[in-house]
Amino acid sequence: MVAGRGLKGFACWLASLALAFGLLLPLPAGRAQDHEVDLALVLAIDCSFSVDAREFALQMEGLGRAFMTSEVKEAIAQGVHRRIAVAAVQWSDDRNQNTIVPWTVISTGADADALGLRLLSMPRALSEGGTSISTALLYSATLLQSAPSAERLVIDVSADGRNNSGPQVAEVRDRLVAAGITINGLTILNEWPTLDSYFENNVAGGPGHFVVPAADYNAYGEAILRKLLREIAGPGIT
Repeated sequence: MVAGRGLKGFACWLASLALAFGLLLPLPAGRAQDHEVDLALVLAIDCSFSVDAREFALQMEGLGRAFMTSEVKEAIAQGVHRRIAVAAVQWSDDRNQNTIVPWTVISTGADADALGLRLLSMPRALSEGGTSISTALLYSATLLQSAPSAERLVIDVSADGRNNSGPQVAEVRDRLVAAGITINGLTILNEWPTLDSYFENNVAGGPGHFVVPAADYNAYGEAILRKLLREIAGPGIT
């Protein structure tokens, strides 16, 4: 967790993150059978000032219940390896990111239920702040470097606002896409009705990328379920 660090410590952290980001290389081509999992997925969860306690709870409930559905379990079972790897991050401004779930392999219904229950009960684990989608993407990309070998690398970022802290998000997006990462977005439109267009133009990218809008936080659960099903199934599924 970055919150509470002094300026010197923060500068060192940002420099190390930038170094890791700079070292990202395009994924080598290979057959699906060469990988350990079908998908390595980072769930990046918005905890900025605009997300109140009720809205945070709706995000975690929606994520948790989605993994416990039969639809998600069946989608995982239909992959070549019949397993995916998932990590989860809470984020706000460019000084606040925290890994709340380290890499976890989901290969059975029991695995999916266990992850769902963990997400359902997950507290808010960092300080509120501005909205640094760009730093959330960078942080998520460093996690992907330690993921199980996967056919597809995906960052699933949810937000209710535009990037207002940290590096330019479109530049970060372009570098991550060049490194073989797909970025998908879930936009909550309660404050920015055109946020889905902003994500399409500045945040989402990579093979088969997409953005799923939710009218408000009450619609988050249904939207994240649809999003997860598309991400697990892979490009070409709508």
